[in-house]
Amino acid sequence: MSVVIKVENLSKAYQLGEIGTGTISRDLERYWARMRGKEDPFLKIGEVNDRTTKSSSDIVWSLKDINFEIEQGDAVGIIGRNGAGKSTLLKILSRVTSPTTGSVRLKGRIASLLEVGTGFHPELTGRENIFLNGAILGMRKAEIKRRFDEIVDFAGVERYIDTPVKRYSSGMYVRLAFGVAAHLESEILIIDEVLAVGDAEFQKKCLGKMGDVSKGEGRTVLFVSHNMGSISQLCNGCILLQNGILNEYGKTDSVIKNYLSNNDKITSIYNNSTNENCYNIAKITSNDGSTKSEFEYDECLIILLKINIIDYSENLEIALRLVDNLNNPIFTIHERIGKKNPTNAYEFKITIPGKFITPGSYSWVICINHPGVMLYDLHENVLPFTIEETGSDFSRYKNLNYGVVFPIYEIEQL
Repeated sequence: MSVVIKVENLSKAYQLGEIGTGTISRDLERYWARMRGKEDPFLKIGEVNDRTTKSSSDIVWSLKDINFEIEQGDAVGIIGRNGAGKSTLLKILSRVTSPTTGSVRLKGRIASLLEVGTGFHPELTGRENIFLNGAILGMRKAEIKRRFDEIVDFAGVERYIDTPVKRYSSGMYVRLAFGVAAHLESEILIIDEVLAVGDAEFQKKCLGKMGDVSKGEGRTVLFVSHNMGSISQLCNGCILLQNGILNEYGKTDSVIKNYLSNNDKITSIYNNSTNENCYNIAKITSNDGSTKSEFEYDECLIILLKINIIDYSENLEIALRLVDNLNNPIFTIHERIGKKNPTNAYEFKITIPGKFITPGSYSWVICINHPGVMLYDLHENVLPFTIEETGSDFSRYKNLNYGVVFPIYEIEQL
């Protein structure tokens, strides 16, 4: 297989706050360096892009010294936390923006879907936008005509195809945009986290199409997603970005495992803040009150929460979602905060019974939520724990995947 994407020493710097060095002499120095084809002399003061820490520098490296090669027909997932540089990398590969240093070599035409309705004109109809988007992607009119019916059928918007897209819902937008990007004859398909807009049926359809594009048609796919299940299903390779640095590039299962294990370092939350809606304490304990992260299959699991609420509303809820080691949701708990407490302090104890969660590795996504209005104090992949197989009825099946919960049911022999 030939290499279709080659990235060498790629870096991208952004300036925070107002643009300009602060003095005319430095602005002229920067201009003179650019005219001579030299690097910006003031970029080197930048730091890696860790959005969680405060810095004295006004230059950050969204990407720093990235190197990798992707071969024709590969499906590569790009994962990492928010702010890791995933979208910046795709924008550079799609030629939406240029790198500060380094080079990108691409072989073939690129179809990219970075945001809902990328390349669409709201005043034009769906039909007109298919031809416009195809032309932007470098397709000839004959090519677009040949694939037109497939695009419309895939998107499922035939009834609205002659309606201006400004009247489309966000789901219809993304259906049509994905249909154009996936069906027109480009060698490289780049997809950012836009499929989350579509419904479950359409997401499944898109993943199937991307699999066909990669495996059946031999085209190269780059896919950014926070859904580890989708990445695992579609991609044979995976890139992990961390604070703008390429942390790992290898087999999908191995990279995902390392990513999730690194995320699962937060075994408890302690926060002394008293001036916002936040968790002061969040931890998992056993029946005797001791903090732990490994439980037998028939042992109950207790979550202790202490929260501080300043911006009170009777609709406020605590929200906890259990996720597996691929970040797939298992179930979600929503509970109202309750009556206003004059001290602003609230405590909760949540008990998950034994013989309910099947053996495996899990973690929680927790937040304080005002549904449809505001999300407070979101923590992802925290409070990790493992349910150990210590002799359940399913243990005789050894490593067979028998689901994520033990069923509760009644049965009678007739």
